[in-house]
Amino acid sequence: MADSHDTATPPRRRRSDARRSVDAILNAARVVLGERPDASMEDIAATAGVTRQTVYAHFPSRDALIAALIEAAAAEYLSALDAAGLDTAPPAEALAQFLDAGWRFLRRNPLLLNPTAPLAPRPNRNALSEVVPPRLERLIQRGQGTGDFDASLPAAWLTAAVIGLQHAAAAEVAAERLTTHEAAALCLKSTLRLCVGQAPR
Repeated sequence: MADSHDTATPPRRRRSDARRSVDAILNAARVVLGERPDASMEDIAATAGVTRQTVYAHFPSRDALIAALIEAAAAEYLSALDAAGLDTAPPAEALAQFLDAGWRFLRRNPLLLNPTAPLAPRPNRNALSEVVPPRLERLIQRGQGTGDFDASLPAAWLTAAVIGLQHAAAAEVAAERLTTHEAAALCLKSTLRLCVGQAPR
């Protein structure tokens, strides 16, 4: 029994060590590429505290690393939406939480705000464009049903308009015409005027 236990422990330890290395590399890539989109794999390895060979052992190319970083960011964003109470909080509050989750996502992943960043193609799994709009549309429909949101416009149109507003606000941040805080405040005010018909108090 002792021999069986001893032989089973090392693989678990190796998997745990590998997971820590992957997490360290992704966190380093998030920081380094957010500051310098042209940073090398060597730069990322140095920030992660691992060797260049370790980075390539987990990510065979720079594009593979960036794709994994984007997928991890998408998973974090979806988790934030799950925790935002979109289906249970009062509609206007839920809408504010939806927008806030998006801004926290962008603040944590500044690479996605950089229009010059050489991003790899988005991974197909958990594609945000397929998952996020239906959640927002469901929230808007709920708000229209309770009388909190204007029901004179189609929920699908309001969904597209809200997402468009946030993209426009993010573009202003990327162009350094607004700070993230300013853009978030303007986006919330404009979104509530669009959906509710008035600015927040």
